[in-house]
Amino acid sequence: MTSLFTPYVLRSLTIPNRIWMAAMCQYSAAPEGESVGAPTDWHFAHLAARASGGTGLIITEATAVSPEGRISPYDLGIWNDTQAAAFRRITAFLKTQGTVAGIQLAHAGRKASTERTWVDRGRQITPDEPYGWTPVGPSAIPFDESSTKPEELTTERIGEIVREFADAAKRALAAGFEVAEIHGAHGYLIHQFLSPHSNHRSDEYGGSFEGRTRFALEVVDAVRAVWPEDLPVFFRVSATDWLTENPEDDRSGWTADDTVRFAKELHAHGVDLLDVSTGGNAPNAKIVTGPNYQVPFAEQVRNESDMPVAAVGMITEPAQAQEIIASGKADAILLARELLRNPYWARRAAEELDGQVASPVQYHRA
Repeated sequence: MTSLFTPYVLRSLTIPNRIWMAAMCQYSAAPEGESVGAPTDWHFAHLAARASGGTGLIITEATAVSPEGRISPYDLGIWNDTQAAAFRRITAFLKTQGTVAGIQLAHAGRKASTERTWVDRGRQITPDEPYGWTPVGPSAIPFDESSTKPEELTTERIGEIVREFADAAKRALAAGFEVAEIHGAHGYLIHQFLSPHSNHRSDEYGGSFEGRTRFALEVVDAVRAVWPEDLPVFFRVSATDWLTENPEDDRSGWTADDTVRFAKELHAHGVDLLDVSTGGNAPNAKIVTGPNYQVPFAEQVRNESDMPVAAVGMITEPAQAQEIIASGKADAILLARELLRNPYWARRAAEELDGQVASPVQYHRA
């Protein structure tokens, strides 16, 4: 059996293989009414197909901890019990397929209140438009020139958001999830606090590295306090804003070295694995893409800290994924668009690499 198909143990949880599904927004929940933010038949079919395809861990799309924390009005949420109850059908089915169900808890911050990506390229919806609202952020700095200026969060409101993350985690547990991932990447609220590009505060939540990481660590502590000791907590991070890598860009930002330092702090606060992505916080950042383009950041974190990592970014081929795991660059891979193209990618990988993944009994021959 090759490394890609080896079970992975975190605390008391055994994930059957290293082929995991990254969170990907579907923008398909109701934007208002009693079912606002609740998963629908689309979400069930979307996630169930990848589970029956052999994926070891599935992480739901960014799931907002409050209405204002949604990226778009059509995002999933878990700020009420109706939403949590609707998730139970999904988590129960995933478990029947041998797949572990994970949830990504999120707050969009200044990048909230946007259209679906296929409508006007996901432009920001202004507060005076239907379904629009005023976003919030660590500082009153819009994401770009076309974006709404966010309200700067008070320390009291920061504390409320920390509690919202904890309340969301409690509902997620009741909904049947076994992995909680805190979304601290892609220019959303926690990332906005981490990066000096977007955090210009002068109080205890800004300025120094310790100040800029304070909010993130408070969220981690709050989630870890309500999440069972025997179940893992993940953290998704953007390893870099892609500013310091470009000598022609004089903007300050979050760096790979910051991520390594932060990983050590997260590990000490009870985070079990770092989901290492990049970017999303600085418009017009020069991102160098290509196969495995984010894997070196995961490898650096793994080599320079005690934190296990999952790698993402243009991982499409089974042999490519196997090499990442076998060479010790990462402990698992997270597939995104490749799993949209082929829900049965894990089965394809097993065939090509002489491995084995779970298969529905309905597909077995007598």
